[in-house]
Amino acid sequence: MEFTNSWKNCLCLDHRRRQTVSLQGRRYQDPTKTIILPLVFFIFFTSSVSPATFNDTNQDFRPGDESEKMKFIRAHLVKLNKPGIKTIQSPDGDIIDCVLSHKQPAFDHPKLKGQIPLDPPERPKGHSSRTHMFQVNFQTWSMSDESCPQGTVPIRRTSEEDVLRASSIQRFGKKLRTTQRDTSSNGHEHAVGYVSGDSYYGAKGSINVWAPVVTNQYEFSLSQMWVIAGSFGDDLNTIEAGWQVSPELYGDNYPRFFTYWTSDAYQATGCYNLLCSGFVQTNNKIAIGAAISPTSSFNGGQFDISLLVWKDPKHGNWWLEFGNGVLVGYWPSFLFTHLKDHASMVQFGGEIVNSQNTGGHTSTQMGSGHFAEEGFGKASYFRNLQVVDWDNSLIPLSNLRVLADHPNCYDIQGGINKVWGNYFYYGGPGKSPKCP
Repeated sequence: MEFTNSWKNCLCLDHRRRQTVSLQGRRYQDPTKTIILPLVFFIFFTSSVSPATFNDTNQDFRPGDESEKMKFIRAHLVKLNKPGIKTIQSPDGDIIDCVLSHKQPAFDHPKLKGQIPLDPPERPKGHSSRTHMFQVNFQTWSMSDESCPQGTVPIRRTSEEDVLRASSIQRFGKKLRTTQRDTSSNGHEHAVGYVSGDSYYGAKGSINVWAPVVTNQYEFSLSQMWVIAGSFGDDLNTIEAGWQVSPELYGDNYPRFFTYWTSDAYQATGCYNLLCSGFVQTNNKIAIGAAISPTSSFNGGQFDISLLVWKDPKHGNWWLEFGNGVLVGYWPSFLFTHLKDHASMVQFGGEIVNSQNTGGHTSTQMGSGHFAEEGFGKASYFRNLQVVDWDNSLIPLSNLRVLADHPNCYDIQGGINKVWGNYFYYGGPGKSPKCP
């Protein structure tokens, strides 16, 4: 990617002690010295879950065709919901099916049929994998004292209601590509940190989890990392992971762990989670798309999750690790074009959709719903940001840039210190006297 214009360069894609509890049970003191990085403004190439009107041009249903529509939906659900050898009822209402690993949706792909999940690859140098420290039940379904057997993967069951909230069967579980890069015209607003101008083979960071208010079904709030390659045209490749609140996709306002991928700028390829053949899950303890619990509290305990995405030097697949040492699974290299080689940008941060259906700015929150300047225990953060280099080594970021495209509504402040390395605080309340 060439960066000739800074507005065309990024995808967007207890109280006194102020402690943070991570998935590994470690506690972090509030960093006290912040180095503010210069704010850079540019246009995002954005995407979203499509608005909820069931009228896709590929499958147009008239009012009298309700029964025909439901036939299509049920047929689609048969493809998505693989039979499990065990079913778990989550306290939050989700149904988790324990599906044999070689029967998961990924193996419907022609290039994966008849195969089984791959063995774990070599981790990046400088990465400490301490699987025994992963003892926190960070998802609501796992608090039921039930678990999926070895050799299976937990998959959140998709319901008829989930599909009906989407614009169409064809678009369910997919992001909607927007043709405009100017976020002022499409309602997407961001606060992100990013690096570019080099070859990247992965990224790592920790994000604290909140439950931001999302004001209506047509909006969402997310915090994630993007691993990006290609141009911002039709050949855009992305790998994405983080947490999101999306009433349209999930039917509630819980923060949920999610993944996404595309190899053609959100057009025909890719999907959220396991809603198409692509991502291969290898773990029987993590359900992609399931709710995260606990969450951070204002002026109270902070709960964060660590994510690592990296390219296996031997086979070229892109792996996802959660916490220290817990592999979730991988995106096969054949899914991509540019990412078959390496990424050209890595981005971390928050995104919301402002539907503006009340005439003013939305009250949908980003992160904690508080501005970056409020700091630890109040604002959302990303910390210990790193990338993977050509030698499969984790290294600190160089030249981290930060931006907020609507800073009166959601802002960002970056810094660096010995404990958190590269980090930033970000977020905001949306509608306010500063953001009418």
